[in-house]
Amino acid sequence: MGFRCGIVGLPNVGKSTLFNALTETAAAQAANYPFCTIEPNVGQVAVPDPRMQEIAAIAGSAKIIETQLAFVDIAGLVRGASKGEGLGNQFLANIREVDAIVHVLRCFEDGDITHVEGKVDPIADAETVETELMLADLESLEKRVPAFAKKAAQGDKEAKAAASVLGQALDLLRDGKPARLTAPKDEDEKRIFETAQLLTAKPVLYVCNVEEGSAADGNAFSARVFEKAASEGARAVIVSAAIEAEIVSLATEDRAEFLSDLGLKETGLARVIRAGYDLLHLITFFTAGPKETRAWTVEKGAKAPQAAGVIHTDFERGFIRAETIAFADYVACKGETGAREAGKLRSEGKDYVVQDGDVMLFRFNV
Repeated sequence: MGFRCGIVGLPNVGKSTLFNALTETAAAQAANYPFCTIEPNVGQVAVPDPRMQEIAAIAGSAKIIETQLAFVDIAGLVRGASKGEGLGNQFLANIREVDAIVHVLRCFEDGDITHVEGKVDPIADAETVETELMLADLESLEKRVPAFAKKAAQGDKEAKAAASVLGQALDLLRDGKPARLTAPKDEDEKRIFETAQLLTAKPVLYVCNVEEGSAADGNAFSARVFEKAASEGARAVIVSAAIEAEIVSLATEDRAEFLSDLGLKETGLARVIRAGYDLLHLITFFTAGPKETRAWTVEKGAKAPQAAGVIHTDFERGFIRAETIAFADYVACKGETGAREAGKLRSEGKDYVVQDGDVMLFRFNV
């Protein structure tokens, strides 16, 4: 199961620098001019989870395999993108392919780095991008909703449902609000809404790119972004792309001391990953044994057979039961044997809802 977060924003806000740091690669060229990122670069990032070290130590695992999240570095957007300005058409096409939007906002002053709008204003930057996405969705729905309404008038039930749910989204957009505030009333409407692939239906994480001295607590610019996020029910995190770029150049054993000297407990990667997971409503479960301890990702609310299917489709098709131990019980009982003896190993059936941190062994028959 792959989840893709698209890194977007105006040119020269630090998107490519952040991407390079997050993926520990130089795949995206970072330069002081617009559109230095032409094709969307994709980087797979291992999701840090300290629980894996504890599980692996108890299970005597030979290796650890983290779950991953994909970051897509998308070309910078400028005003007029919805009409094809700059690389607008390409930007909109690329963003349709991601599950969530990581919106990087410049929250630092630097006379040596050009700002495409001529001033530093993260709220205005956010609104520029949001407006272009809304305009693109508005243009799409103003063509589609009347077509569905016409079919609905002829007795087409599917078209009637589509006209209803997409009509709600169209009304929101006309009021200057994102389509994600639409509330489908049932699973059929939810499917129709998701199939529409509206840009403003995607969840958004604001990343405040600050100067090094503000990496721990943020600054006046980032404070405004956090206020905006809170008013929208969105998420925001503080990152210094410059610091992240420096961290990846250090030896692994030197990174903790470097972070401590800056008053930081973790990297920006860890903060972005955790916020991204929360944004996408994802949780992690584990499998463990002598060969490996491995993390797997499912959406919150997934049932045991779905989790089994993430490992292999045969596991879901032939699912019998899932032997499950909560992470805290696994550690307290020092593994599977202790958990079984203490009555903490549970045999769960098809209706079991997987919990974050579950250590699972699937029984199946194909």
